[in-house]
Amino acid sequence: MNDILENAREAYEEESEERERLEHIDKIIAEYKDQTGSLIKILHAVQNVYGYLPLHIQRRVAKGAGIPLPEISGVISFYAFFSTVPRAEYTIKVCMGTACYVRGSKRIVERLEEVLGISAGQLTEDGKFSIEITRCLGACGLAPVIMVGEDIYQQVKPDMIHKILAKY
Repeated sequence: MNDILENAREAYEEESEERERLEHIDKIIAEYKDQTGSLIKILHAVQNVYGYLPLHIQRRVAKGAGIPLPEISGVISFYAFFSTVPRAEYTIKVCMGTACYVRGSKRIVERLEEVLGISAGQLTEDGKFSIEITRCLGACGLAPVIMVGEDIYQQVKPDMIHKILAKY
């Protein structure tokens, strides 16, 4: 019986949090919707509240701001800082630019996928890590390079992955 009550309480709290986030999003839309060129500002603020921009949130923005859904989706897909999927606590960016690729970044991605049990573009079950492929991190002379959150690791070898991840 206690488990049932606990589950019901958790569900109620989750629904309450969701309602609060949606109300906050509606206030953001109302605040900016009449300003010319405000779509990026709205999407950025909404993503900060919701964490990402799934389709149901895009529809809410479209309806509230009076902007066609394809325009909203186009902006979201164009700018890399918008996400349509939940983001991890730590995003691991692996450079696959020419210098990094030639020096073994593909093996690093394979090791990360093996250790974390996810593919590039996915999120670990606990929400702690995700893997993203990027074209350049601007450190070609130190290739291969990965970035975990804001930390940059250079001349990475696959056998270094466990030690790097242990820091997080």
